[in-house]
Amino acid sequence: MVFTQLSIRPADSGPRTEPASPPDTDLWAIFRALRDARGLFGLRPGHVQTLQAMLSFLKPGHGETVFASNQAICRRIGGIDERTLRRHIDRFVELGFITRHDSPNRKRYRVRASDGKSLSYGLSLAPLLARGAELLAMAQDLENARRDRLFLRKQILTRLAHLEGAEPENPLPQDTRKALRRKLSVAEYRALLAAAEAECQRLSTAVDAPEAREMPANDGQTVRHHSMSEKEQKDLEGQGETPDLRMLTSVCDQATAFASDRLENWHDVETHAGTLAPMMGIHASSFEKARNRIGPRKTACAIFIMLQLGTRIRDFGAYFHSITLGRKERQFQPTRLLETLARSGGAVA
Repeated sequence: MVFTQLSIRPADSGPRTEPASPPDTDLWAIFRALRDARGLFGLRPGHVQTLQAMLSFLKPGHGETVFASNQAICRRIGGIDERTLRRHIDRFVELGFITRHDSPNRKRYRVRASDGKSLSYGLSLAPLLARGAELLAMAQDLENARRDRLFLRKQILTRLAHLEGAEPENPLPQDTRKALRRKLSVAEYRALLAAAEAECQRLSTAVDAPEAREMPANDGQTVRHHSMSEKEQKDLEGQGETPDLRMLTSVCDQATAFASDRLENWHDVETHAGTLAPMMGIHASSFEKARNRIGPRKTACAIFIMLQLGTRIRDFGAYFHSITLGRKERQFQPTRLLETLARSGGAVA
């Protein structure tokens, strides 16, 4: 297959005659286009191999008719039986890619007159070449759809990873991953992406929504409100919501290893947590919201414990939102987690 250019002539029902100045076309580009779009025509790999073998018999400047016998074509394909070859040829004829021009004795050959005209008897591939533009366009459409599906799939997987990190109990990622195992159309991929984006937007809105507070009637109530808030925070910290300082610094040795000085009190721990947070991809605004909502000590515990867990957490930012500002806030118990870490040597089961 050392050539790529062949002449094209309009198909007709009789023997072929050579035109004086035929235009050129890339025969193998048309073949590759049909190969890529074969599913649209119900063609199997065997059909494509047969067509490739037939094209290999064409010679540059000798037209687009195959004169090789069935036995020769079968040998070039790799030894298929002649009955299979005839079925393949019949299929191409049905699809309009091949035209038979039979001689009186069913042999395949060409005869020439003294003035240069010729008659060709055999399997004409002129219809295939005539539909070259159609096949090339179909193959390009298929390639565009393939690239679009791949692009949409990557977008969907990115959204699912975010959802799984922020809200592991959410059923949408698991259901979507099951759907991705099937062969989907571009429209189906777009629908899955829209659903994942809507769920991410809902989660983001739920996390970032400001807390609704009842406005006091006067300054006296304001003072009492702040006093009660401070008292409730102290009560929470005194009820085991924050662990023993020594326990935190000894179990979470990954966090303490980054400290330039010894962590002797909670102020040192809270300050160090504020330094670690941006290194872990946690935005300053999220860190400050967590301090205001669950307290600086519990927020510092979250940073230390997350760093100790390390690669078990896929997305530090999303996980931090979940345990300090999201649905898992009430489930986050630093003391219990530290006890589990201490028992397992640094890995939560």
